[in-house]
Amino acid sequence: MTTVATRKPTPGASHAIRRHWSEHGLVFTLPFLLVYAVFLVWPLLYGVRISLGNNDVAGTQSDYVGLDNYAEALRDPEVWSSLWNTVWFTLLSTVPLVLAGLGLALIAHHLRFVSWLWRLSWFAPFVLPSGVVCLLWAWVIYPADFGFADQLLTRIGLDPGIGWLTETRYAMLSIVLTTVWWTVGFNFLLYLAALQAIPRHLYEAAELDGAGAWRRLRHVTLPMLQRTTVVVVVLQLLASLKIFDQVYIMTGGGPDESTRPILQYVYQQGFTGYRIGYASAISYIFFVLIVIVSLIHLRLTRRAREENGS
Repeated sequence: MTTVATRKPTPGASHAIRRHWSEHGLVFTLPFLLVYAVFLVWPLLYGVRISLGNNDVAGTQSDYVGLDNYAEALRDPEVWSSLWNTVWFTLLSTVPLVLAGLGLALIAHHLRFVSWLWRLSWFAPFVLPSGVVCLLWAWVIYPADFGFADQLLTRIGLDPGIGWLTETRYAMLSIVLTTVWWTVGFNFLLYLAALQAIPRHLYEAAELDGAGAWRRLRHVTLPMLQRTTVVVVVLQLLASLKIFDQVYIMTGGGPDESTRPILQYVYQQGFTGYRIGYASAISYIFFVLIVIVSLIHLRLTRRAREENGS
């Protein structure tokens, strides 16, 4: 009877494997990859599975329906109206949040006195919880004689009877105003850090060439802030597309569902209508749309950089 000897890796081979892992950083990235797979990849795949069935809230019952949930979502007019509300809010909020953040940073960068107070005044609201901010602004724009805004309009002789949160033409604008005041501090901080990183000798050279304040802003400051602007715009688009808290607390999606975002409709279908599978399908359609927008923006940004030679 012959025995087959088991071949064991030599110490040199095991050392080479460990060295290979160390050189490529796999040892250090493995814990992150495990956490990433458990808390992101697996829930993502599990959500796809849920979207292909009729699941209840507890997840105890599930009937496979294939792509029926996706087909129903694409035919649902409430999905498209909620999606339009989300896009409309994103368009209304992104531009002022980027421009206001830049303007406030420019002012703070050139302030010589009480600059700390200016920074604190605009960044402090960003650390407040969404519930506090929404209730605060709901009190400010509350209708009749209770709201601060209506009292101010009364004192200056204007009509105070404006339904800031109850009229369709004002409700979305009120939510945008609340969001701008609440979150502009983050963009302001990013721009301020970028301004402080611009080399001083660039401004000195521009002054020697006779460039005034406007030309220095146009030809030195804004080009140096281009990459920061790209980051701010991308982050702001993603944040605005995920609007939920302000609408849910201040208007509940009204009046007449004119402010209801897509995430609130997902919430209503999943946790009020008990259609987890259908809500998951809507979420993945929204996810695909966000990915498409991100890819288009990335492509346009890359093309602009190639044209500028950077």
